[in-house]
Amino acid sequence: MTNTYTAQEKRYETMKYRRCGKSGIKLPMIALGLWHNFGSVDEESNYKKILFKAFDEGITHFDLANNYGPVPGSAEENFGRILNNHMKSYRDEMIISTKAGYYMWPGPYGEWGSKKHITASLDQSLKRMGVDYVDIYYSHRPDSDTPLEETMDALAQTVRQGKALYIGLSNYSAEMTKAAVTILRDMGVRTLIHQPKYNMFTRGIEDELLDVCETEGLGIIPFSPLAQGMLTDRYLKGIPGDSRAAKEHGFLQKSALTPEKLQQISKLNEIAVSRDQSLAQMALAWTLRDERVTSALIGASSVAQLENNLATLRNLSFTQEELAAIDGILN
Repeated sequence: MTNTYTAQEKRYETMKYRRCGKSGIKLPMIALGLWHNFGSVDEESNYKKILFKAFDEGITHFDLANNYGPVPGSAEENFGRILNNHMKSYRDEMIISTKAGYYMWPGPYGEWGSKKHITASLDQSLKRMGVDYVDIYYSHRPDSDTPLEETMDALAQTVRQGKALYIGLSNYSAEMTKAAVTILRDMGVRTLIHQPKYNMFTRGIEDELLDVCETEGLGIIPFSPLAQGMLTDRYLKGIPGDSRAAKEHGFLQKSALTPEKLQQISKLNEIAVSRDQSLAQMALAWTLRDERVTSALIGASSVAQLENNLATLRNLSFTQEELAAIDGILN
């Protein structure tokens, strides 16, 4: 199939980029994650538009994992098909990441951190996406039953084989991050980036992980910066019937939206309004307020939602009074 998509010539003029730790890589301050909305149950015409729009707006980083879907693997397949059918000539302008560690196939090697799983999973991911290499390959979660040296050795091997350019860690504690980085460094491989959960309601990385990443030269790219949609205008008037929280099967449970939490969301929205931002825009700006945070990883179910999130970049600064007011609400 011919390359039917032509990117906007001015795609790099409005996006802001930050250096990723102490590396040579710059990442867009807003990156696109394919955790939701790009699976086999989703509409191709919709997610194709989202991918095209993202690239047109200077988003160069597309974040995947072996298990993204549903069904697991389908987000990589769908992304790979669009990349190879429409965007192949732009591959060298992209940072594509994937991960291994969560359940993918039956038996003892289908998940976690063994060298067998890490190696086989990347081979499967490359095949699904139709690419020769990924730019970042993550250990998606630590494995208490596998020696950390084995998992890191597997990651290092993918770099030596040319199947990955950089290594990332996700969901690792500060202590485990430091240990993993040290092991990889002793193997002659640098760790590029850490992907933790971080948002106004989940602030654990502020205790130690931010400092460890800064000391070790890692970038940070938080997932779930909008707290699975809680930090948007979706829940300002309760729980809509078509929202994530209303669904029985999902990562955002209705029980998470307590009266206290809904009150916090409402008060945070008042500050966002005073900043001439949507709550989502303020939440993303807040996540990026610390320059050690390289990029915020967003999902998007529509082009309009993507555009709303990208408008965050027009106002990234906070006054001390605003930050104090936000902390007062959260605490």
